[in-house]
Amino acid sequence: MCTGYRADQIEQVFRDGGTREVKIEYSRELIPMGTGGALRLAQSKLEEASEFLVMNGDSFLQTDFSKLVQFHRSHEGIASIAVVRVPDAARYGTVQVTTEGRVTGFSEKTGTPDAGLVNAGVYIFDQAIFDYFPEGESSLEKDVFPQILECGVYALQHSGMFIDIGVPEDYARAQFLREELLEAACRK
Repeated sequence: MCTGYRADQIEQVFRDGGTREVKIEYSRELIPMGTGGALRLAQSKLEEASEFLVMNGDSFLQTDFSKLVQFHRSHEGIASIAVVRVPDAARYGTVQVTTEGRVTGFSEKTGTPDAGLVNAGVYIFDQAIFDYFPEGESSLEKDVFPQILECGVYALQHSGMFIDIGVPEDYARAQFLREELLEAACRK
């Protein structure tokens, strides 16, 4: 688990994961490194995995992880991204995807309230992705993804519950939906 802001509190709650029947190791950012920098910092903890799952900590997606892994393996790309269609993509960047699921591009936030496919913050990566990370602080979305499109980036659309708590209104909404989110997390 990559930690930074309030790392002590996160590690105190989750500890080594034993009570949750998982093993947790931490990679702690001493200074903010961005989504790419944090993952690159954790690279040594992932060296034995040919592929690995990454999830953003500020969003929730009800998904079938085995389906995403199967999708990733069947396409043999360097990365697979879970995407969702939202009615108003104004605060998100959108993902351009072919009918076969190949990602052809990313659009920055436009501020226009149009529907679109958005990155849901759940990924499967192959080890080779680390060859495309710059040193220091970086963003997966801005610094890494545009470089790897020709290596095979694929998107699998999901229809389960999705919430991104990146703005105060959605954080408040997540608190209100807490029980529903817990139930969704337990469903396949």
